[in-house]
Amino acid sequence: MCNLHDRHTPRVALEGRLRHCPQVITLGVRPNFMDYDPAERQMIRAADVVYYPSSLYADLLDAMGKRTFPSYHTYKFAQDKVKQTALFQMAEIPHPRTRVFFGKRQKSTIADYFSLPLIAKISRGSALGKGVFLIRTAEELERYCQCFSPAYIQEYLPLDRDMRIVVIGGRVVHAYWRLAQAGNHRTNLGAGGSIDLSPIPQAALDLAETTARRCRWDDVGLDICRHDGQYYVLEANMKYGHEGFRRAGIDYDRLMERCLLNGEI
Repeated sequence: MCNLHDRHTPRVALEGRLRHCPQVITLGVRPNFMDYDPAERQMIRAADVVYYPSSLYADLLDAMGKRTFPSYHTYKFAQDKVKQTALFQMAEIPHPRTRVFFGKRQKSTIADYFSLPLIAKISRGSALGKGVFLIRTAEELERYCQCFSPAYIQEYLPLDRDMRIVVIGGRVVHAYWRLAQAGNHRTNLGAGGSIDLSPIPQAALDLAETTARRCRWDDVGLDICRHDGQYYVLEANMKYGHEGFRRAGIDYDRLMERCLLNGEI
């Protein structure tokens, strides 16, 4: 097992995602860099890659020219639907028709762009299917606009399932269907959805890898749906759950160890 006195530069992580990997020293995320002792600070500076640096240190290490895994770009888009949508549109990644409306004047024009029903979401910080609303009436839309800003509005695609596709180091490592409960528009497991391990279409797997590559995300769970014969990327999850791995009999910790030893991350 690696230790602070190894002759070779050890692999260093801050967050705990690789804590079960004996080839990695996990230091933890300290609120102040000087909270690390001198040997730990030197390890971070000398490391070829700092694994799971946290949102606190990812941009700092990037500014120093230090490579991280996941990439600095992966952290920049975590739980930010506004930025994700803008990037999907710029990178020409198929995505449901979406607009963001700031302030009362812009919000008053939502009906000019979308018909009811529509999907409204909390634009930043939400996860696990929370903060996703199916808006059926003008009154519901008004209440949403009063409570949340900016208004993140998306066309409603009637779906009873979507796909969670996890891409690590540029390749798909796991994929499965998520099925919505009857009468529920959300497929998230935390919202009552269930897992189906039936095969995922190759076109969806290809779209996931293309999306991760274009967006420079190297550890991401992508939610992808099929509607009227077209595949769409719904959103990206940088802190995805592991239940889908467990259901498939995949040991996530051993998977990450293999990726590390194979030089994929």
